[in-house]
Formats: sequence, C-alpha cells, structure tokens
Amino acid sequence: MKQLLTGNEAVARAVWESGVRFAAAYPGTPSTEILENLSRYKEIHAEWAPNEKVAVEAAIGASIAGGRAFASMKHVGVNVAADPIFTFAYTGVNGGTLIVTADEPGMYSSQNEQDNRNYAKAAKIPMLEPSDSQECYDMVRLAYEISEQFDTPVLMRMTTRVCHSKSITEVGEGRTEVPVKPYTRQIGKYVSVPAVARKLRVNLEQRLGKLKAYSEASPLNRAEYHDTSVGVICSGICYFYAQEVFGGSASYLKLGMTNPMPEALIREFCEKCEKIYIIEENDPYIEDYVKSLGFAVTGKSLFPAWGEMTPDTLRRSLYGQAKLYPEHDASLTVNRPPTLCAGCPHRGFFYEIGRRKNVVITGDIGCYTLGSASPFNALDACICMGASMSMGHGAENIFKQAGEDKKVVTVLGDSTFFHSGMTSLLNTAYNGGSTVNVILDNRITGMTGHQENPGTGYTAAGDPTYAVRIEDIVKAFGFRHIRTIDPNDVASVRETLDEFLALDEPSVIITRWPCALKRFSKEDKNEFTGAYTDKMIVDQSRCIGCKLCMRAGCPALSIDKTANKAVVDRMQCLGCTVCAQICPKHAIVKEER
Repeated sequence: MKQLLTGNEAVARAVWESGVRFAAAYPGTPSTEILENLSRYKEIHAEWAPNEKVAVEAAIGASIAGGRAFASMKHVGVNVAADPIFTFAYTGVNGGTLIVTADEPGMYSSQNEQDNRNYAKAAKIPMLEPSDSQECYDMVRLAYEISEQFDTPVLMRMTTRVCHSKSITEVGEGRTEVPVKPYTRQIGKYVSVPAVARKLRVNLEQRLGKLKAYSEASPLNRAEYHDTSVGVICSGICYFYAQEVFGGSASYLKLGMTNPMPEALIREFCEKCEKIYIIEENDPYIEDYVKSLGFAVTGKSLFPAWGEMTPDTLRRSLYGQAKLYPEHDASLTVNRPPTLCAGCPHRGFFYEIGRRKNVVITGDIGCYTLGSASPFNALDACICMGASMSMGHGAENIFKQAGEDKKVVTVLGDSTFFHSGMTSLLNTAYNGGSTVNVILDNRITGMTGHQENPGTGYTAAGDPTYAVRIEDIVKAFGFRHIRTIDPNDVASVRETLDEFLALDEPSVIITRWPCALKRFSKEDKNEFTGAYTDKMIVDQSRCIGCKLCMRAGCPALSIDKTANKAVVDRMQCLGCTVCAQICPKHAIVKEER
C-alpha cells in the first residue's frame, strides 16, 4: 500500500506496524509530529514526558518488562537523555527499543546544530540514517530486528528535511502483533553497579564486533558505480543532494548504517574511485573515519562544517556559484524576523520588564525567547531548556560579590518549568537566592505546536488527567512570595514587579493566560471567564502619532505613514488591550459591536 508521508509520519506508521507497545517523547521541532501521530494508534500507549530523560527511562522500563518501546526527541534533547542511554547500551534490551534523534542542520528552530552521530559512537550503539520517508519506514522496521538480535538499543538520526519532506512510501497492510517477552529478574544484566557494569562493558565490545560484521553485509550500506573518476560518500539527505549535483558523473557510497562503519565496503569503494568527496552535514564524522583508513578525501576543507548541504551549497563549494540557478537577490526579500503573535499573553510582561533599569533577565527556550528582540530587548541570556533559573541564581551571586546594584529576573514557560525548570528553581530555594522568578503559563506547550504538558489537564491522546498546579509545586519548595497575575493587565504586572524586585528573598510570579492560538478552547473559556473578545480600534481624533503603542511590539499595530497615525489590523487583533493601556492619549479603544 502506497501513501504520501512525511518522514515523521513514516516513522510513526512503522513503529505501529512493528508491534511497539510503549512510546514516549518530549515535543521539539523537527521531531514533534512522530509522537503526535503515534498517539492516534490505540494499540500503542503514547505519552508526552516532562522531558527527554524521563521519556527514555520510561521506554527502558517498558523494554525491560518485555514490550517493544520507542522514544523520540530533537537533537538537544539527547543531551538531556544521554545519562540513561549510555547505561542502557551496557544492559541491552528485552523488548526491542528504538530512539530517534531529529537533528537540525541550519538551526531553523534550535539553539545549536550539534551532530548526534557522535552520540552513537560514544555510547557504542548502532545508528541508522534514513534519506527519505521510505527509508524512515524501512529502517524503523529493521531497527527492531537489530535491537532484539544484538540485544541493544538503536539510535536513528533524522534531520529536518527528512522529518518534514513528503515522499511516496510503500507501507504494510497492518500491524504485526509482537507478544510481550517474559520478564525474568536479571540483576547481572539490569542492575548496573560497578561489578556488573565491568562485565557488561566487555559484552559491549563483543556486540560491536558482531554489529560491524552486520554493517558490512547490510543492504543499508550500498555502492552505486557510475563514473568512477569521482566517488561520493554520504548519508541521510545528503545522498539526494549529491545526486542532484553530480548525477551520473559520479559513483556513490550511500551509508544507511553509520555506526559501526562498514570498513571493508568503504575501502573497496575508495580503491575503485579516483577522487573521493565526503558530503555530510555538520561534523566530519564519516570523513574522519575514512581518513583513519588511510585514504585522501575531500570533505570539510571544501564544504561548510555548518548548515545544510543543499545542492546550491554544494555547487557554490565546487564551482564557485549555484550552477543551475541564479544567485538570490537578498534585496528582493522583506526581512521578517519572528515576533510574538498578536494577543500573545507574554507581551504585557515583556513590555513592562523591558523598561526596567539595572535588571538582568535570564531567559529560556520557548516563544518567550522572542522577548530578546526589539522593541522589548528584554533578555540578557538564553542557553538551554530550564537553564534560566539556574543561570539567574549564579549571576545574582556574582553581582552580590561584586557589590553591583543589579536585580536578576528569570523567565521560562510552563512546559519548560515542568521539563527541567523545577530543579533549577529548587536550587534557588535551597541555596538562598533572591531572584525574581517568572513562570509564563500560557496553558500549553506553545512553540512546538500546542502539545499537552503536566499542567494542561490532558494526555497526549487528549484524555483528561490530573492538572498539576505550578503554585503547589512552588509552595512545596518553600517560597513565601508567590503571585499569579493576568499578564495582559499592565498595571498589575508593573505593581507586582515593583513589589517583588524590592524583596531580599526569592519570589515567584506566575503569569497565567492562554496562548493566543488556544485561548478560545472550551476549558479556557470556563477558566478565563473575563477573556477578551472585543477588537481594538484607533480613535484618529485622539491619536497624536507618538508611536508609543509600537513599544508593544504587536504585529496587529502599524503606523499609517501618510497620516502619521496608528492603525490596528482587525484581522490580527485579539483584543488583549495591552496597546490601549500603553497609549498616553487613550486613543486605542474597544470596537463598538
């Protein structure tokens, strides 16, 4: 049966067909849609975990109990999950287990573009790299066979283009039910104390030897001989990029299993071709290995070590220009940096905090990272998920030692708080910090497309569940100064910040209002009975063209250059009233119905 599927959809389909019983993930572009699709299959228990480490640990538990298991995450999520992954490589599996890492060359929605192929090598586990949706499907099916045959978790590396591009995919007719394997208590296998781990370490090397022999014979790695004056070694989407550039004027060694590497196959290919190019995104992972075999190859000395290796990028590197297409004229493109949506509940907070002097603001990963942009300019640092509160605590300590009159405000969202912000906030309470910690609760995981989290009251499948109250957690940590406010009420934001910034104790402000794209859902209407429903308009007779309203940074607001007056785009406006509260002439008012 043929279907048009994205890579993420193909993975989900293959996971279901493979008889997997348990799947867990934390949402993160470009991996999010895998779990979203898995949640639609009733035979799989699919859940959003608070973070990637928890997702992998839950999958490990399911595997040990005898069920086939699955976990997925974006590339930076593997950093969080690395602790259990490395030890799981030692213990091995009971039910087959696949872990997907969705890397992002080009950093379209990520803070770095680390190459997670290095994790497979470091953890000593097999790694697969699909090039399109068909290979995503095929490799998932094969991954569970490899996992159970060799007693190992398998890592599959996808990239943004593979995750989100669609292609025709031949899939099976239905699910293959794989019985749960019997659980046998095995302390010498699953209890990784040093005495056990030392023995497992030896087993790990023996397993790698068997996997290397498998890689040599696997159809996942194949040579395609055409013109042998040029040979291209590549993996993943780079295979198609290289084919578009070289066509039949080159031979190809396509590597679908890149840990362990097929040494004999690589040697044979290099000996048959005159000039060898290694085309891969990010690190010289394949290049370093081929060079270690003694072959002179051209890789990162010619092709960039960052970004995507698109056909245009390859042509520029090889020929000095994009050979088939004219260079893009940047002057024809309007620069549209990302901004908070019209009606975003974070706007009122960032408008107010951005006006403060002697305040250092440590931010986090999410929509609110856009608070760093103009006109707010209201973030000083952003590193990784959950780091804002930890960074703020450390920065405050140094400011105090240096005698500097600076207050530190930390900012993160509700999903990020549950992900890894809780332990960071606990650290502040435990170590006697006095930062002002702001949790922007927009009732959903916003930036990745509205996935549920422990605070929303719904599971990944949409079933009602217990909704964790942030206030209860913060109170349990020992905080005495806690306040929940409406972030659209600028005066309330201002007064609360004034009060809490004056304290010499740690405090927590929770701004609670639904995401602008979610706020009309049934549960939010019930909770937020005062939800704004009126559009805003500008009374042109009152507007003096001072442009102060533009400090709200709302895309629904603009200035009519002819009249030098503010105007509101009715199609975008959601009536949050922040602009009306800023206007000194009360020229922005609710539209009369």
